[in-house]
Amino acid sequence: MVNYQEPALDRTFAALADPTRRALIARLGEERDVSVSELARPFTMSLPAVMKHLDVLSDAGLITRTKTGRTVTCRLSAAPMEQAMDWLSRYQRFWSEQLDRLAAFVEEESCSPSPASASGAASPPLPPGSTERGPTRKK
Repeated sequence: MVNYQEPALDRTFAALADPTRRALIARLGEERDVSVSELARPFTMSLPAVMKHLDVLSDAGLITRTKTGRTVTCRLSAAPMEQAMDWLSRYQRFWSEQLDRLAAFVEEESCSPSPASASGAASPPLPPGSTERGPTRKK
């Protein structure tokens, strides 16, 4: 069984909980090394605000930053994402099995004939003047 490091998973999922950080990760997934200013360009927020998001991603280990001169570039780091995927796959297997069992149960129930009344008695006849469908019931 895989030993899941809970604090690391907590940081990973907390970092991924924000849509801006997910957008930053998506952008880094498209390009290998991207400067911070390039990453910040499509967002309407300030550069310091983007830097705070990058700090959270870096603290979670999802990105690495490298400084060359005055330029800071960011790159995705796969290890935390792999750990999160391993954790999620365990639950995917569980829910997949549960849903398969539910589907089999529903198919079995829909194919089997309806059980007879527990008392074995027939339904009482309709009162005089009644029809099977009332005027308010849909056909």
